Amino acid sequence: MRQYQRLFLIAGPTMRHSPAMERAIALADATGAALHIAVFIEDFDLMRLMSNSEQLRESCRQENLQWLTDEAELMRRKGITVTTEVALTRDPLQEILGHVAEMQPDLIIKDVHHESALKRVFITPLDWQLLRECPSAVHLVSEVRCPLPRVIVAAVDPSHPEGQISAINDSIIQAASEMAAQCEAELHMLYAYELTHTHFSDAGAGAVTMPGFANDVRRSLEKCFVALAGRHGVPPERQHFIAGPPTKAMADFATHTRADVFVMGNTHHKGVDKLIGSTTEHVLYQVPCSVLAIKGEADH
Repeated sequence: MRQYQRLFLIAGPTMRHSPAMERAIALADATGAALHIAVFIEDFDLMRLMSNSEQLRESCRQENLQWLTDEAELMRRKGITVTTEVALTRDPLQEILGHVAEMQPDLIIKDVHHESALKRVFITPLDWQLLRECPSAVHLVSEVRCPLPRVIVAAVDPSHPEGQISAINDSIIQAASEMAAQCEAELHMLYAYELTHTHFSDAGAGAVTMPGFANDVRRSLEKCFVALAGRHGVPPERQHFIAGPPTKAMADFATHTRADVFVMGNTHHKGVDKLIGSTTEHVLYQVPCSVLAIKGEADH
């Protein structure tokens, strides 16, 4: 099992204890990983506020720097290795990606930033950009029932084997298992299937209308799911093969089981080069728990 060595928390300039900060501190404390906390303040936003923008920028930077310094000292008293920085930037995404390339963190941790549906039509939120562009695992935290997660769910998809991103299900379960082991949490595995959207190209599912075909597809999917769970040692009582639209099924499951983290892949199929509209994006905004997104390499 791979132990976390480096955690990268992207904190907001609001100077408060957010869910992501609570989660990052708890993970660093439990795993012994070094924690780097960075606040990226968009220079463009500050420029619009006042004519004395240079003074405002420096004042904002200093306030955040002092807040982080004080918080870091409290963490060090608990034995956590922590470093901090505050940066003014015109392009937060590129700044973050540069840090990731240099640091090679095991996890990037950030609060979910909710945007209205109308605004998402015109602007790609930083959360989505990170999921699309960042090569490291991204843990987006929406709320924290417990600072250290208690129930971690590997959300897999055994359908469409011909277009599957190489080994993405194995990567999802491995990442979920690593987090669960380090947090002493329960590991569950879930697949929410919707037969109207399920097809096997070699079976010609879109054209088949014979009686019992849907049951045959369901049994085939369940067999693949159980085999995948068995390969990773997930016990039957923690295997959840459920019917329904994925986002709603996952939301209901999270509510009933008090799941803390869903571990998911960014994309699952060939030809999907955008995250917008994907299951991961919908879960991020509609399921009442946090998401750990694992990047997969597309097959060519």
